[in-house]
Amino acid sequence: MVNIMKKRYFIGGAWPYANNSLHVGHLAALLPGDVIARFGRMNGWEVIYVSGSDTHGTPITERAKREKVTPASIAERYHKEFVADFNDMLFSYDLYTATYTDYHMNLVREYFKKIEEHGYLYETTEEQDYCESCGQFLSDREVEGRCPVCKKITRGDQCEFCMASFDSNALTEKRCRTCGSTPSRKKNKHLVFALSKFQKPIEEFSEKMAPNWRWNAVNETKKYLSQGLPDRVATRDLSWGIEVPKDGYESKRVYVWIEAVLGYMTAGTAVAEKKGIDFNEYMKQDGNLNAYYVHGKDNIPFHTVIFPALEMAINPEWALPTHIVSSEYINMKNEVTSEEEKMSKSVGNIITVRELADSFPADCVRFYMILNNPERRDTAFSKADLIQSCNKILSGGFGNFVNRNLSFIKKKFGGVVQKGNVDVEVQSHIRELYESMGKKYDAAELRSAAEDMVDLISYANKYYDEKKPWVQAKEEDLSAFWDTTATCLYMMVNMANLFAPIIPNGSAKLLEVLSIGEPKWSEATLPETFEIGEVPILYIRLEGQK
Repeated sequence: MVNIMKKRYFIGGAWPYANNSLHVGHLAALLPGDVIARFGRMNGWEVIYVSGSDTHGTPITERAKREKVTPASIAERYHKEFVADFNDMLFSYDLYTATYTDYHMNLVREYFKKIEEHGYLYETTEEQDYCESCGQFLSDREVEGRCPVCKKITRGDQCEFCMASFDSNALTEKRCRTCGSTPSRKKNKHLVFALSKFQKPIEEFSEKMAPNWRWNAVNETKKYLSQGLPDRVATRDLSWGIEVPKDGYESKRVYVWIEAVLGYMTAGTAVAEKKGIDFNEYMKQDGNLNAYYVHGKDNIPFHTVIFPALEMAINPEWALPTHIVSSEYINMKNEVTSEEEKMSKSVGNIITVRELADSFPADCVRFYMILNNPERRDTAFSKADLIQSCNKILSGGFGNFVNRNLSFIKKKFGGVVQKGNVDVEVQSHIRELYESMGKKYDAAELRSAAEDMVDLISYANKYYDEKKPWVQAKEEDLSAFWDTTATCLYMMVNMANLFAPIIPNGSAKLLEVLSIGEPKWSEATLPETFEIGEVPILYIRLEGQK
């Protein structure tokens, strides 16, 4: 049973297309979800954190054609790669799955039936782009041409440049993306989702939720709604995907824009089943549920308009997105000129998550990506900056504070800690940080939380330097030394808690040497006397930067 009085976090990380490797842009957009999930669990709240690989999109079928293999083989290859990448970056998904699983496909078919039963699907016969060379009808994504808004060449469902959404009929100078031929028009039968019926409910909902959403989500949603919500074709002519559960549609598949976002619900249901709770009960909006959806800004309309409309169509009691965590873009900083450049295969400046995982400790990458996160504006990624942040802040700041305290106690007193009094001003400061940083984690203001980490590391080192415990240890009366030590150890154990959502490895290592269990979001204290174990090196200095 679900305790509806207990605070709950439902966190959905965007489902990356399984047609190419994950890069730093994906990591910047998706990492906030893991930080929020860890914070929720530390509070003892009921967290369901899910995502998966989008394996039925046109990009997969297009790549399969180029490589002359099956779409399934492409999907499986990249899904396995994604799982390894997320594991190595310490993502703590309750479930990372894929849209090709039987569980997802069966539940999507059930949802599709409910949408029709509730009156939001209707049949239509209309002309559609048809490629004579390929011998098939073309979906929006399989057609490219000039955008009706900005006039640039783009694909047929959403402009990659001005972000406008439209049907491929609005394009000019159209051609098949597979073979380059000019498509003809033929009549075709499809099921259509009545998205237009949700214009007013989505307007009211988005206005209500605006204070919790990123500014780009608010602006893009208003822009999308101002154009009027068009009904959207819900089926497609394709052999790779989820079969449409309706007679007469055996050759068609559920359109990926429906089934991919419904993956949040299918994966969430699977996790709830394992936890022995009722997912529909869990997802009720009763004031205790935060529903976070974490993605890049190019996915905003799918999460603020289309997904909520599908939720309303399937189960009106499901909570709509309370928090839209939509990141801006990550550019690349040229290591020679320091100029910012867009990621480009032709330029060769794309850095994959695998490259980062193989080159740097996960905590260092996570800390840098959150401190440099594109929450409100585009930011630039640089390996040199990553190395410098790790060396200066994690190794030279946090790690050094821990090491010089513990090493001195180990060397001078054999690691045996005596009773001391914690500085009341320091204690007050730490308590305030639990309050203020907790609000930031909860509101997905993670960059500011990382800045608080930097400030606390500086604060702790300044305290140590001003107190000069190495001098206090020479005095006949050691009470001042043990007070300083008690205060520094108190800061350490609470820094481990406060930092754990962002740098889980270092925090866990520190808590272990202090004989503390799992991190918790509450003030931690240490025994009056105890013995320190082996002193760890939390973060080694990375090569390549002074």
